[in-house]
Amino acid sequence: MLYICIPSYNEGPTIGVLLWRIRKVFQAYSREYEIVVYDDGSTDETRERLKPYAEIAPLTVLHGETRQGYAHALDRLCRDVSRRTRYPRRDAMIVMQGDFTDQPEHLPELVKRFEGGADIVLTEREQTKAPAAVRRLRTLAPWVLRFLIDIDGVRDPFNGYRLYRISLLRDLIKSFGEKPLVTGEGWAANVELLMNTAPLARRIERVTLAPRYDVRVRESRIRPIADGLALYRFGWGARGRKIVATTPGTPGTPAPPVPPETTGTKAEAGRSRRASS
Repeated sequence: MLYICIPSYNEGPTIGVLLWRIRKVFQAYSREYEIVVYDDGSTDETRERLKPYAEIAPLTVLHGETRQGYAHALDRLCRDVSRRTRYPRRDAMIVMQGDFTDQPEHLPELVKRFEGGADIVLTEREQTKAPAAVRRLRTLAPWVLRFLIDIDGVRDPFNGYRLYRISLLRDLIKSFGEKPLVTGEGWAANVELLMNTAPLARRIERVTLAPRYDVRVRESRIRPIADGLALYRFGWGARGRKIVATTPGTPGTPAPPVPPETTGTKAEAGRSRRASS
């Protein structure tokens, strides 16, 4: 089973069309799948747009009454699919955005690598024309973490379009218990989830894909200064840790993931008020 997980906040203009495109992909590329959307307290027509698709697609919608942010949405989605799966070694969670940045037509490429044995499949963004705010943060982000976290073999640890084998998420949840799996804001949440799952993976693969910013109907929610500071706070709390993308068949070597109180303050936990793109 493939769980296509979409954290969503006020994506009413695009979420319905995105589900239709996902359904079309799996009509041509036959795999068992389920779409899981976490609606993070949307105030637009997102809920209304989702309702009709529950009748024509394998769709589950998780609702948050108030907005709690991207990290909270990731945590809820990871825990939900971990509970749902009957075969965690055979099933995967794919995280993608609900605003057309991540293209559903790229899903088969991620799935093929998973079926070939990868535990984590990372997408690394091609240098396409992006909104100015995204370009600025993309330039700033590596420097913010450069002397805080050792990142080896991952060119783009900030992108959120990824596949995780669910057995890794189950092991992570056992380690963290009721504590949030991720607490960083925005792109920091993507880095943190990778940091926590990479030590559990025997095989990590990377694929370069082109995001689409020209088909989105809203402006980017990226705020380079604020999001750069959020990355710095996360990096300072996690300083000294590693992210290593291991070669195929080679066990990971970093230290096992640690609960969030050792990587940041309690005040930082749960503080995630921006979407990742």
